Amino acid sequence: MKVTYCGHACMLVETKGKKLLFDPFLTYNELFDTATLPHLSADQIQADYILLSHGHEDHVADAEPIARRTGATLISNAEIISWYAKKGVPGHMMNHGGTWKFDFGTVKFVHAVHSSSLPDGSNGGNPGGFVIWNDEGCFYFAGDTALSMDMKLIPMTCPKLDFAILPIGDNFTMGPADAVLASSFIECNTIIGCHYDTFGYIKIDHAAAQKAFADNGKELILLPIGATKSF
Repeated sequence: MKVTYCGHACMLVETKGKKLLFDPFLTYNELFDTATLPHLSADQIQADYILLSHGHEDHVADAEPIARRTGATLISNAEIISWYAKKGVPGHMMNHGGTWKFDFGTVKFVHAVHSSSLPDGSNGGNPGGFVIWNDEGCFYFAGDTALSMDMKLIPMTCPKLDFAILPIGDNFTMGPADAVLASSFIECNTIIGCHYDTFGYIKIDHAAAQKAFADNGKELILLPIGATKSF
């Protein structure tokens, strides 16, 4: 598996010959430099599937144009998929606790503690996260979430995680301290941080956050935008 950080909560995961794009927010992210990363811009990035954790604009802003250009299939909750279906953008709807086998592997839609509404104010349904696995590995994309005891169900119901992508920016989601505890709940010591620094409310001290994880025997990976890590 190869993971590319595209800024904010947007991740591109390549596995089994497919490109999975999570929560695309590229065009309106002031930290994303299209000039230096044209291949990851909304006009050029490639995707086979676009997975949306919830309906907030900073997670779905580029989903429709990328899906139309690439033919990618959306994966999200019933309300979000229904909203896009009215626009003529196809998708696969899921709901909490459900699993489905796609050509790239198995997806389980899991609980997240957050809010959700779509850019036009429509009901965005309940927010969620995704656990994805195949013979290359298993990972958890948490979406925007608070710390939750439900995270303890993940190692009980899914294969062992190789890595997890957790929000760490605080204010709107978990901060570093809660994310450390979350990593214990999900029994995963390798964490990629997301949803930090984009706005003033979620700027973090990188060294302090990484130390908090290291002090607990865990690794917090903070990838520069455009950087890739293989698992």
